[in-house]
Amino acid sequence: MDRLHLTEQIQTIKREDPAAKSSLEILLCYPGLHVILFHRIAHWLYRRRLYVLARCISHWARFLTGIEIHPGAVIGRRLFIDHGLGVVIGETAEIGDDVLLYQGVTLGGTGNQRGKRHPTLGNRVVVGTGASVLGDIKLGDDVKVGAGSVVVHSVPDGATVVGIPGRVVKARPETVGILEHGRIAECGEPDFEQLNDRIGELEALVRLLLEERVGQARG
Repeated sequence: MDRLHLTEQIQTIKREDPAAKSSLEILLCYPGLHVILFHRIAHWLYRRRLYVLARCISHWARFLTGIEIHPGAVIGRRLFIDHGLGVVIGETAEIGDDVLLYQGVTLGGTGNQRGKRHPTLGNRVVVGTGASVLGDIKLGDDVKVGAGSVVVHSVPDGATVVGIPGRVVKARPETVGILEHGRIAECGEPDFEQLNDRIGELEALVRLLLEERVGQARG
């Protein structure tokens, strides 16, 4: 990573993380920055087909930072991995510029097929704590993914996704700051389809219990 990109990374962390007190602290104590530095080297080697050496560097980076980025992943500029413990980014994942990932995020595959099998993230995407984005899907620019969500379908630009499986909800970006990913679920209208499904399940359960009670009374 050249000096310009390193400066960009440090300034991004300063801007997004109120806990960052100085450039020296960021340079010495932020695993999200360290893993990106390692990844730049590993990716350079990977593109030159030095796969084993690239994987060794990636493995060492995971040991030091708790963040696993496959050397084949393509990462844009100013990626900010906040805390980062447990983050996993797969081989064919592609990440745009100014993306924010929280701890426990997985950008993974859904099978053992070859070729493109990991997600593509646009610019300025935010993925909350513990969320999983799986398969060869695309999240458009300015997408927000709520904490703990599981996204398995592509998402259009500017949308907000919450839940398991992830559902697109109406976003109100003016009320949620970029670091307030815990409030993303509040930004959508009630998911009436999901509520109706749950009501149907409860009604079926009540009918089953009533039938059992009637059967016991007759017995």
